Amino acid sequence: MARIGLLGGSFNPAHKGHRRISLAALDALGLDEIWWLVSPGNPLKEGATDMAPFEARVSSALRMSRRAPIKVSDFETREGSRYSVETVRLIKKRFPSHEFIWLLGSDTLPNFHKWRDWRGLAREVPIAVIRRPGYDSSAHAARAMGWLGRFVHPSSQAKHWTEWSAPAILMLRLPPDPTSATAIRAHDPNWHRRSLPRASRQQRLAMPLSVRRPLGRNSR
Repeated sequence: MARIGLLGGSFNPAHKGHRRISLAALDALGLDEIWWLVSPGNPLKEGATDMAPFEARVSSALRMSRRAPIKVSDFETREGSRYSVETVRLIKKRFPSHEFIWLLGSDTLPNFHKWRDWRGLAREVPIAVIRRPGYDSSAHAARAMGWLGRFVHPSSQAKHWTEWSAPAILMLRLPPDPTSATAIRAHDPNWHRRSLPRASRQQRLAMPLSVRRPLGRNSR
């Protein structure tokens, strides 16, 4: 049985902050792997004008996850799941022998109540909130915490998360990383043009990459 952390996001682009917090969470939670679930499109970011092509975002994630126990997956694109709660239910069905925990940045927690069936997601898997600089107060005051606050576990018990029944949430005390995808895009708005595979730049293929798949059903 593998212990897997799930980190969903746009990865627009993937950066060293994603890698650092993933590796820190992996150690704090006693995980075997972390899966980066690259979203084909965040419903809460529809209309964004700075969203890079999916294949460029996947390519940046693959580069940033090299030589680490991090697997990059296009699971949502392949399975057609649009919302995180759907994705988690499909993953649990596909990999019933693994234990999963959802990783959530504290900068996302203030808007968590806007996610489709967010309570349903919390009932599926434990949630570990990863600290982001400047969001401590807003995370604790988040609307969703009015409900989730009843299920908080101490961070000192982080490695025992597989013993908890969802809903369960903990605030990981990890060194904050200030790296921001927004700042990267502001500094280099054309980053994705250099990240696209050569075939994609020429042909604009929708899915030209051979993405590393998560663990198979019989793994570990």
